[in-house]
Amino acid sequence: MNMMGPDANLLLQLTTMRMPFGKYKDSFIYKLPVSYLEWFQRKGFPEGKLGILLQTMYEIKLNGLEYLLQPLLDKK
Repeated sequence: MNMMGPDANLLLQLTTMRMPFGKYKDSFIYKLPVSYLEWFQRKGFPEGKLGILLQTMYEIKLNGLEYLLQPLLDKK
């Protein structure tokens, strides 16, 4: 079985893209609080790339995988 690792480009976008609207407008996606991501989980993630990024960040935080972002943050 071929297991694919995390998409490096997607992880990079989590550390560079900012929230475009709402209470946390201009915050980096990786810095969004879990409570905000849980709210999207309940209400529905936005369509498109933003929704994919928010859902990915939710899964990362939910599963304690923030360490996956650390090498990218160290390069900033």
